[in-house]
Amino acid sequence: MSRVPEKVVAEVVREASIKMSDPRYAQTQVGTWVQNQPAITTYVKAHVKELGGAEGVVNVAFHAQLMATCILRHTGRSVRKVSFEELDAVSGLDRVTDLKKRQPAIFDYLEANVEMAEMRTILALIALALDFVH
Repeated sequence: MSRVPEKVVAEVVREASIKMSDPRYAQTQVGTWVQNQPAITTYVKAHVKELGGAEGVVNVAFHAQLMATCILRHTGRSVRKVSFEELDAVSGLDRVTDLKKRQPAIFDYLEANVEMAEMRTILALIALALDFVH
């Protein structure tokens, strides 16, 4: 997939920050992610302790859905379901180096918006998987 431009990421983030005033917005985003990406959701749930509990899992799902929205906005196509095999295929990559090279705007988004290092690491893997299947 071609790189998602910084402009697209900025637009999606700006729209999301405006929509956050509606409490249902985040719930809808998380629900959409969980429904569309069951394998990744299962992987994230397995890291519940490292993410600080259920709230961390929900935060990962929210950020992951925003990344998927960026890809949709850029390509005009939604991201298909990622399989466990595809997730495994990207798990051996250097998450920081490869994401910075493949999707620098998404890498920058994670660096600027996700404080917890473990959460950034998991989201980088998810971003690489989304890039891999798209």
